[in-house]
This record gives sequence, C-alpha cells and structure tokens, in this order.
Amino acid sequence: MQKSTTVLAAAITAALAVAAAPAAAEEAKSGLNNINVSAILNGGFTSRDEDFTGISGLPIDGDHASGPQDGFWLDHSELALSGAADDMIYGKMTVVLEDHDGDTEVELEEAFIQTMGLPHGLAIRAGRFMSNVGYLNAKHTHTDYYADRPIAYRGLLGRHYYDDGVRLNWVAPTDFYLEFGVEAFKGGQFPAASGDTVGSHVVYSKIGDDISESLSWQGGLAWMKTDVDPDHCSSHDHGHDDEHDEHDEHEEHHDDHDEHEEHEAGPAFCEFDGDKDFYVADFVLKWAPGGNYKYQSVTWQTEWIKVDEDGAVFHEEHDDHEEEEHEEHGEWEAFDADNTGWYTSLVYQWSPHWAAGVRYSEIDADDAYAEEGFDSPKAYDFMLQYNFSHFSLLRFQYTRDESQADGVEDNVFTLQYTTAIGDHGAHMF
Repeated sequence: MQKSTTVLAAAITAALAVAAAPAAAEEAKSGLNNINVSAILNGGFTSRDEDFTGISGLPIDGDHASGPQDGFWLDHSELALSGAADDMIYGKMTVVLEDHDGDTEVELEEAFIQTMGLPHGLAIRAGRFMSNVGYLNAKHTHTDYYADRPIAYRGLLGRHYYDDGVRLNWVAPTDFYLEFGVEAFKGGQFPAASGDTVGSHVVYSKIGDDISESLSWQGGLAWMKTDVDPDHCSSHDHGHDDEHDEHDEHEEHHDDHDEHEEHEAGPAFCEFDGDKDFYVADFVLKWAPGGNYKYQSVTWQTEWIKVDEDGAVFHEEHDDHEEEEHEEHGEWEAFDADNTGWYTSLVYQWSPHWAAGVRYSEIDADDAYAEEGFDSPKAYDFMLQYNFSHFSLLRFQYTRDESQADGVEDNVFTLQYTTAIGDHGAHMF
C-alpha cells in the first residue's frame, strides 16, 4: 500500500539515516573522504530575579541543573565535522562551547563512527555519542523549541547524557516505524560516575505511524542503569566536593558545611555509592496540513522519567579537635529513593516565520531529599519564536521557575538567537 509523504515519513527517513546514513551516501556520490563542516552559533541574554542555586533538594550541581545564566551568555555553540570514510563507515565529531560558572569550556560532545549498509536493518555506532534514552536526550539542544531543557531533564538526566561506548540498533522492515537498540557506555558522564569497564547500560525501543495524511505520532520506552562510584565522580559535583577539599580554610569549611546541613537534607551526588535505574517513556504527536510542516504545524510532546536509587550514602562526622589538619570521619548507610519527573509541551507554528509554545515540567522528589521549605520543583514556560529562515531564529522565553529551595519563585526572561552555518542533516521526528 502506497502512503502519502507525511511528517512521520520524513522522520522515518531521518531514523533510517541512523541505520543506513543516506546523507553519507550523498557525500559518496561526489567522492569519499569529503568533509562537511557546520557550525551552530547559540547565544542570548537572560534576566533573573534570583540567583540560581540548584534544583531543590536534588543531588545535582548547578552546571547540569541550571538553565541560561543571568546576563549575556554564549552556550552550547558547536562545530561539527562529518563525512563518509568509505562505502561502509560514516563518521562525525562535534565540539561544543559551554558556559560553566562564568567560564567558557570546550567539550567533545560527539566523536563516533557509524556503519552503513549492514544487512537486515542493523547498524553499529561506536565512540562518543548521545544516548537514545528518552526523546529529547538524543537531540542537540539547538533543535529544541525552548532555550533550556525542562526541569525534569535538568534535575534527573542533567540536560542530556552522552558518553563513550557502543550501540547496536535494528530498524524493522515494517510499514510503520519500529526500532530496537542496546547501548553500553563507559559511565564517565553524569548521571553515571563509574570506575568499572562498563558503567552504564541502555535498552530502548521506538515506534510510530501515520494516523492520517496530516497527523503522525511516535512513542518510546527506555531503561538505563548507571553505576555511581564516589571515587570517580569528582568532576560531576563542582561546588560541594571542592569546598570539602579546602582543608587549610578550616573555619570557613565548617561554616559551609553547617549551611549545607541546613538547606540540603538529601545526599549530594558524590556522597552516593550504588546503582540508579532510569525508566523513561515518551510520546510525540504532530499535525501539519497535508504533512507539510513548513507553513503550519502543531507539536505536542511529553516525557515521564522515574529514577530508582539503590545503594549507600556517606554520613560525615567532623573532628573538631584536629587543629592543624581537618579530618573527616563517618560511615556508610543503606539508602534508597525514588524520584519521578515529567514535562508536557505544546507548540503551534502558524506561518513559516512565527511559532509559540507553552511547557510545564515538575519533579516529585523522594522524602529522602526533603528539606525546609521544600516543594515539588516545577517550572512554567512560554516562548515566542521568529524564524528568519530554516537556518536562523530569534526566540523570546518567559519562565516562572519554582524549582529552588525555600519557596523561591523566580521570573526568568530570555532572548536567544540560534544560527546554523554549513550543511546539516535532517532533524529526527
């Protein structure tokens, strides 16, 4: 049965690019080993009523949890190189500029090779890449409809999870879109912090179809297990551990610790030793007249994330009698917690240039992370976007941020620009 070209059909094409890399095949027509160079310039200005101190109660540092920083910023601008090495291997490398505590850092976000043309819809990816756990996680942030990831993502997954590893996926030969995949990672990036050879495992599935010529959908399920070893997680808790390492500032250390005791009841990330199981479900519904989303479209997407923690936490006891060198003592105690987060977003594009969207996100944190003034972290977002073309946009976003401790309610205004330079592959569904 022949089907009309719809939004999902375009998405299936993009998905098959993962398996067969048709973009690389196009490159092969003009000769192998050609390199495509592209860049994303992403920046803006943000005004906050309050300083962001972290999502209430949760064991995650400000770098991973925060949205745009106050003032001018240049965040997640990227430079990408890609191309086909031969008729079997396609490769890509993406370097990203990130703002961390006011400093600009260079991060290698992607550096992978991808097989092309394996039989039976199979494909293998190896190197550093973004995991397929969830809907947003596998996407570059510049493709989002909002200036920041929802609270549920930033509080539980840390904006997005990428790592060094390998993926095997299979696209079924069906009239509808059906994909299964498994991933194994080193576990060197948040929310993992493992000293094992393999510290993170992912199993996922995706399914989608056309309801009509104008209406399409896609759903996904994923499970991820990560290992957290305090001996390998110092790079993920930028503020907390560094303060505890400053033994020469003995009195200041005690003041910082007392404040931590008052405001953060749950354990910090590096105080936990054990496993975390992530269960993620996502659903996306897209409408566009005749399947042509260039002129008019509506997109509804939602995700649900549940995190089960099972392990032990370290309870410190400070030795006040040591005068020359501060010593820390304590013991490990069994710990388990369940945190659940979700978001829902609706975006309406009424012309090739204009779109608007609303989003709500919240986290239902375990009682183990409860603190004084603690409430379920939540945020309300509204955005208005003007697309100069397919390659550049200007976005205004207002966020009512109720995610911080002590009942802090923040009004966040952001003006963002995003510009794409060079060749870019088709975006996934």
